[in-house]
Amino acid sequence: MALSRRRFLREVLSASAALYLGCTEAEDGADAQALEDQGESPLDAGPDAEVSPDFGADFGTDFGADLGADAGTACADGLAGATFEAVVPFVGDAVQFHTPRNAGWDGRLYTDLSLVDRNRLLTPIPEFYIRTLFPDRLDLAAHLPWQIAVEGLDAPTQLTLDDLLPLARPMGAHVLECSGNSRGAQFGLLSATEWTGIPLEAVWARLGRLPTDRVELGGFDDHSVPSANNHSTPGASWIFTLDQLRGAFLATGMGGAPLTLDHGFPVRLIVPGWYGCTCIKWLNLIRFVDDAAPATSQMVEFASRTHQTGVPALARDYQPAALDQAAMPVRLERWRRGGQTLVRVVGILWGGSQVTTELSIRFGADQPFVPVDVCPPMTGNALWTVFEHVWVPPGPGMATIRCAVAGVRTRRLDQGYYDRAVEL
Repeated sequence: MALSRRRFLREVLSASAALYLGCTEAEDGADAQALEDQGESPLDAGPDAEVSPDFGADFGTDFGADLGADAGTACADGLAGATFEAVVPFVGDAVQFHTPRNAGWDGRLYTDLSLVDRNRLLTPIPEFYIRTLFPDRLDLAAHLPWQIAVEGLDAPTQLTLDDLLPLARPMGAHVLECSGNSRGAQFGLLSATEWTGIPLEAVWARLGRLPTDRVELGGFDDHSVPSANNHSTPGASWIFTLDQLRGAFLATGMGGAPLTLDHGFPVRLIVPGWYGCTCIKWLNLIRFVDDAAPATSQMVEFASRTHQTGVPALARDYQPAALDQAAMPVRLERWRRGGQTLVRVVGILWGGSQVTTELSIRFGADQPFVPVDVCPPMTGNALWTVFEHVWVPPGPGMATIRCAVAGVRTRRLDQGYYDRAVEL
């Protein structure tokens, strides 16, 4: 039976990826299956508090030691003597996880966050979310060795990825979240893994004296299938200041393997602590621009979802597309102790730029927030922190669960964006 062009590219180029980056095993792919489209819920733009321009620099890259932070930590067992009965679904759970669907700009793969636990902090690559599948108009075979055009210097130049690869190194574990992550997708556009990449500071050093403090990074974004309902517009680039890119890197690998096609092979941008819409895939352009540069089409499209005030016309008027501190439950378990029903709430705390202990949770708008003892404690913002809480429901019925974090900016939490409902 003849292979489709897309399947042919996947099978041939996954092998090419392994050879190109010195890896001997390609990742296992998930079977394609159709699923009804889930809309993305842009946030209403509102007044935006200032964020430090070097926000990305707050995230360390030596994160390997933190992955084992709970070893030897004694945490109180609120379920001592209780018996597990069942996992309780959130109201509205209907997404099929870990299965690619649709094509091009509308291509999605959702991560099942209920699998996150203290002993499973990193997302396996076949389960890592995808927002926009591999462009079918990108003929990779014709573009290797991969070139990155550099514009805005005294003379245009090209960087060859082959020449940059010796600069690649482990960049630590980082969370990535799509700015369109939503309840309709069960918040499945959120994942975490360890990355390998080339620090942008090393790229700037290779280029020598830089002409401006503002740079546009862009990637290949040409698909044969248009986006349904205009969910996405052509053009994938974002304009940053150099300070905003401190700590950013050109990723060449994830989860100990080369990038896959759908995750941007052979190279993508990662800006730690910023939404995924800024982390350009199939990166092929570095352009230095001046302060009068207009916002790119990508910046305009994602303005509301990155908490901009309106839709600024100039790139310089965009605030950093940084993740605020956020928290939500990802798994609920029903337990029984004597005649009492207990609910174990497992959740994640992510985003932001400073460590916090001020997490609380409530189980209904008419209920008070109660503190959550995060144990083991939060040690950094690059990866998420797993928390647990034992809830004693007053009886059967519906409850809406909301988290709160005091002392830091939490715009989405304040709006109830990550609320999750359960019926017992």
